[in-house]
Amino acid sequence: MKILLVILTIIIVYGCVYINRPALADPIVTTQVNSDHYENGFFKNPIERPLITSTESRASRLYRFVFGKDTDSIPAQPIPSQKTDLMQLDPSENTIVWMGHSSYFMQLERNTFLIDPVFSSNASPVPMTNTPFEGSNIYTAEDIPEIDYLLITHDHWDHLDFPTIDALKDKIHEVVTPLGVGSYFEQWGFDSNMIHEGDWFSRFEKKDLTIHIMPAQHFSGRLLERNKTLWGSFAIITGQHKIYFGGDSGYGPHFKQIAEKLGNFDIAVLEDGQYNDDWPYIHMTPEETVQAAKDLGTKAVLPSHNSKFKLSHHAWYEPLERIHQVSQNQSYRLMTPLIGESINVDQHDQTFTLWWQQYM
Repeated sequence: MKILLVILTIIIVYGCVYINRPALADPIVTTQVNSDHYENGFFKNPIERPLITSTESRASRLYRFVFGKDTDSIPAQPIPSQKTDLMQLDPSENTIVWMGHSSYFMQLERNTFLIDPVFSSNASPVPMTNTPFEGSNIYTAEDIPEIDYLLITHDHWDHLDFPTIDALKDKIHEVVTPLGVGSYFEQWGFDSNMIHEGDWFSRFEKKDLTIHIMPAQHFSGRLLERNKTLWGSFAIITGQHKIYFGGDSGYGPHFKQIAEKLGNFDIAVLEDGQYNDDWPYIHMTPEETVQAAKDLGTKAVLPSHNSKFKLSHHAWYEPLERIHQVSQNQSYRLMTPLIGESINVDQHDQTFTLWWQQYM
């Protein structure tokens, strides 16, 4: 009996410590939010659709995801990379560096940006789950220079990672997020004066730079409760460039709406991965990604949300191969860099390899 009590006490203490970790902080959103897509304490999508369309039980879906056999869903060999030394970049060079999944570093007109950085050994509330593919997690906080603007599209674990944010804290000058997401940063010790939250179609302006917070068709939540904070995308507009970071989003009319409001883009970073017939409205298939690119009128497409984590049942290389196939004879340029490879924003004839094909 004493041994059981000791074990039970240890479990309770560990559980209390675990649940009180900073990463599990609850968001704080004022009840006075003035938004036409905020109701009774929850945000909602531009078009309300079910997150899950499958009739299969949640327990059954989880079991199938964890224990099911998905052919080539995890690479058999390390993901190749070409690590750019961010500390040695020419400050005048306009550059984007993909860090795998949805994490990006960008240097644009002498401003530095970091979008949805996740450098941890897992992107999940459960330790040792949702771990990065071997070879895909090549950057650490020590590799990152001073960041003028940290942009977070939404609060899911594969986009908002506490250990990464905490390690970068002293390098970040400004934080821009959709409504509610900034409250995590305040609880994590960031000065409230450097945190800028906004609703869809709001904007943050500084000097010759404007960061627009735009819509997305997705959801939010880090544990059991969903949609307490807003999700979104970003349009970064300077005197010479227009770059769009789509975050996570299903396909919808908001892409055309964004282009109608802001005009066409030089580069659109669009999600292309983790799609599934069970959740068709919150992630895009490669074919829908192509349609979104057309709606945005972008000159170049950079596929995102792939090649680092297994969050669905498709082969890990399928998103890149499918978008490559469907992008033939399109008006935009498809960019498929290696993780860590530098993209010259102003070099419109820069070419990239079909690096994933060697694993097919």
